[in-house]
Amino acid sequence: MFGCVRGRKSSREKILDAAAELVGEIGAGRLTLDAVAERAGLSKGGLLYNFPSKESLLQAMIQRLVDEVSSEKEALRAQMTPSRNLEAKLCTAALLKMCVGGKMKEIATGMLAASSENPRLLEPVRHVVKDTLEKLQTTSEDPDASLLAWLAVEGLRSMEMHDISPFTDADRERLIEAIGRLLEKGIAEQAA
Repeated sequence: MFGCVRGRKSSREKILDAAAELVGEIGAGRLTLDAVAERAGLSKGGLLYNFPSKESLLQAMIQRLVDEVSSEKEALRAQMTPSRNLEAKLCTAALLKMCVGGKMKEIATGMLAASSENPRLLEPVRHVVKDTLEKLQTTSEDPDASLLAWLAVEGLRSMEMHDISPFTDADRERLIEAIGRLLEKGIAEQAA
């Protein structure tokens, strides 16, 4: 997470937290710097010192989401033992774990809406997707299974993020278990 001083949140972290709350409540399109400053308990000048524009604030929010998924992935790496298609297991588990809370869903949906107005905001996400794809193709014992599992989780996550998922909790669990089997056994063994 962002730097804390003596157990207190930095101004930057307070601003990002306040902006995330507001995006979850009203959406990124209606977000104003004045509202963020007020919610963070800072002056607008204090906010502008950290984020000189709404775009820079939105970019930082997207980067923060990317960093949180990356941190979750590394935390899971410390817990998992080396195994077949480990990188894909880490990617899918981190994405699924980050989607469990409604807060991430609301923020991600708001950020997606903001990026529709300014596609450049998604540049950090584009880099992560490219790097993830490259890692899955070069480090997996079964690159096709890894890619399919990652795409399945991204699709599930996207449907849930947009509230269009037709799956019950039981369906979701069954799909996640199938993804796990695919990563463990690979495509060839699944077909047999």
